[in-house]
Amino acid sequence: MQDPKYVKEAFSKIADRYVITNHVLSLGTDILWRKKVGRIVKEWNPTELLDIATGTGDLALEFQKVMPDCKVTGSDFCPEMLAYATSRGVQETLVADALNLPFEDESYSVVTVAFGLRNMADYPKAIQEMRRVLKPGGKLLILDFSLPTNILRQPYTIYLDKVLPRLAGFITRQPSAYHYLSDSIKAFPAGEKMQELLTSQGMKDPQAIELSFGVASIYTAEK
Repeated sequence: MQDPKYVKEAFSKIADRYVITNHVLSLGTDILWRKKVGRIVKEWNPTELLDIATGTGDLALEFQKVMPDCKVTGSDFCPEMLAYATSRGVQETLVADALNLPFEDESYSVVTVAFGLRNMADYPKAIQEMRRVLKPGGKLLILDFSLPTNILRQPYTIYLDKVLPRLAGFITRQPSAYHYLSDSIKAFPAGEKMQELLTSQGMKDPQAIELSFGVASIYTAEK
């Protein structure tokens, strides 16, 4: 669980460099991960979608591209990030706290959150809010980093601890934000633990899909 004040301050400072930093640090694979999410969600054929913690809008823009008839709303509690998302073409944005969403019950057929749940102060409460705004039978999708369970675990942990903060700090001039990122990835529930968390908050049929040998994962569940 994270300190929301620190998260907001840290990421507001790097909004204009956040996108390129993510692409560099993931060697471009974050683009492929979002495209896969876009394909999955498109198959659900949603009419209205809420992308929570939309940040600079990468995933919302992918949804707008592959589902032009779907109403996509991007929310985030960092105005600087949303301003950048709007400038990139995200059509509808709203400053909102994921733990207290300003939407009515059962408002959306799909809710997504990419690389955002990990930064929230209360994972169960955040999932409860996501479930609340979902329509009956609606789908939740979470995309986030995870730690590989194979032979890549040790070298990837070294990368998180030693390489990522230095490289990201050089690009963004905010190394503390990426030391935080490394620690948050290692502490975040993944795999079966995330599936158990989703079930405990009333979501049904949780599924996990490993990406890039376990460096990231997609989780889906149904209300």
